[in-house]
Amino acid sequence: MIDNNLPAPSLLLVDDDERLRTRLARAFRERGYTVHTAANYAEAVSKTEDNSPNMAVIDLRMPGPSGLELIPTLKKLNSEIKMLVLTGYGSITTTVDAMRLGAIYYLQKPADADDILAAFAKTDATLMLTDVQETPSLDRVKWEHMSRVLTDCGGNISAAARQLNLHRRSLQRMLQKSPPR
Repeated sequence: MIDNNLPAPSLLLVDDDERLRTRLARAFRERGYTVHTAANYAEAVSKTEDNSPNMAVIDLRMPGPSGLELIPTLKKLNSEIKMLVLTGYGSITTTVDAMRLGAIYYLQKPADADDILAAFAKTDATLMLTDVQETPSLDRVKWEHMSRVLTDCGGNISAAARQLNLHRRSLQRMLQKSPPR
């Protein structure tokens, strides 16, 4: 919990998903944090220049420059900032890349404020790397790839199906199932 005698810690939430950003911002404000939000790289840089937050939660995949590109930029603007990468498209490779660039932790969506705060509380890098999930199954990777293509196509199922060389209804059925473990 936050000590009322100290200034509230500030947090920057960077995610292109407005609902997630709003929900997390509300949860952190309820916990006593000063929260700044950004939907993309440019907004995140601007908010960091204006507010110099203590912590940042950064979505990996956003329109324009990615979260991996944002990490070193924020580090240059504020060398003390603690950054955590939050994504629905996780892999061991991107986890290692994010940590090399300066992130202290990497969480897969869905994550709530408590998960994020617990991750920020961890400081031992070796512990963080052992927390990385097991190698995902081939079915999971396939499902994530189809979801990513759909997102890249702006949610247009027909365009995504063409790009994946699948029938539109087949792609819809595959994506309606919950992601495999």
